[in-house]
Amino acid sequence: MRSRFCSMCGRQLPPSSPPAASPPPPIDNWPVEGALANGKRLQVAGDALDLRELINVVESSVRWWQRGLQSSDAMTRDQAAHAIDELSHILRSLSQQLAHGRSTIRITRRLPALRRFDIACPSCGSGNRAGARFCQRCGALLNTAPGYGAGHVQSSTLTFTLAARTDTGRVRHQNQDSVYTGVIPLPDGQQAYLCLVADGMGGAAAGEYASRLAADVSRAYLEQESASHPPATDAAWQALLRDAVRAANRQIYNAARTDAARRGMGTTLTIALLVGDRLHIASVGDSRAYLLNTGGVTDDGAPAAQLTSDHSLVARLVDIGQLTPEQARVHPQRNILYRSIGTDPSVDVDTRSEALEPGDIVLLCSDGLVNHVSDEEIAQIALGETDLDRAVMRLVSLANERGGRDNISVVMVRVSGER
Repeated sequence: MRSRFCSMCGRQLPPSSPPAASPPPPIDNWPVEGALANGKRLQVAGDALDLRELINVVESSVRWWQRGLQSSDAMTRDQAAHAIDELSHILRSLSQQLAHGRSTIRITRRLPALRRFDIACPSCGSGNRAGARFCQRCGALLNTAPGYGAGHVQSSTLTFTLAARTDTGRVRHQNQDSVYTGVIPLPDGQQAYLCLVADGMGGAAAGEYASRLAADVSRAYLEQESASHPPATDAAWQALLRDAVRAANRQIYNAARTDAARRGMGTTLTIALLVGDRLHIASVGDSRAYLLNTGGVTDDGAPAAQLTSDHSLVARLVDIGQLTPEQARVHPQRNILYRSIGTDPSVDVDTRSEALEPGDIVLLCSDGLVNHVSDEEIAQIALGETDLDRAVMRLVSLANERGGRDNISVVMVRVSGER
């Protein structure tokens, strides 16, 4: 039975039976990853998606899977046929809405609103929550006008503890993930803490090369630029991160064009840069960043929040109510990306900046973790362990216990100290 959800209100619609067809192969045999090329763009603006852009991505996904119909492997052909059937139903539904005059489709699920620190202290410049009368850092009487979040890097007594682990998993024969953690010295005596996760695609050798090149190029770019003239504002840090990711994109794209064995390779890339008491994020693909704290990280006090948006068709189908998050985790199209590093000559990069608090944990991971471990379980393990290395090990082990269909990478940073 095929479940569908209303794109307006998100309620589940009566199930409809799929057309008669041979059953798809078991989901555990589908560790397929790929990226759509040809410059397809899909932007999330406000509370709606452009319907034509979404249809273009679905059509590109159909063409991507059609190549599998020519495979000599029967399971690959069955998998491709099942995926095309699923996408055809989606395409028919979206096309009918376009035919009836709809140009956009409403988003029913968005990333949660994080806690805010909009009130700037007139004495030390630190950010404070709305309604606060006195600065949480220096105790000065606060102004009521907002002004925090776009200014210079704040001084802070926060300290950071880092842990990282990457694992091949139980299905793949080679680890195409790359992880990095390190420190970038800044001219003013401060340090920037750099963490990243990249998940390569495009065959064993090509995917491993793409992720490693993305990590090396972006790291070197950030080290060189930060050491010579570190940014002074959140916007400037975000611009630097976008430039670093685009430098990696150019190198991977050019390498794929000059080497036939690596043609079509690509990678995800998610970067976290912690400077003072600010967190700066850049992301392309579906490797994720989370913010965790037992004291709450959202307006409603939830202990965990996803900071990045997966650049996959499946994620957008969750946004508009076509799939539940639970269905998306096991969906056959879940690893097909419409935005990745190296598959097109240019790339759009998502960036954001957030304030850090003592007790925060910043967690980066590849989809090999979230395909097996829920957000609730990630938060429970990460926040429940006092030893950061043990928390990382437990997350990787749990993903392997549940199948380990993909490479698994986890990076965690624990924030301690006082604001």
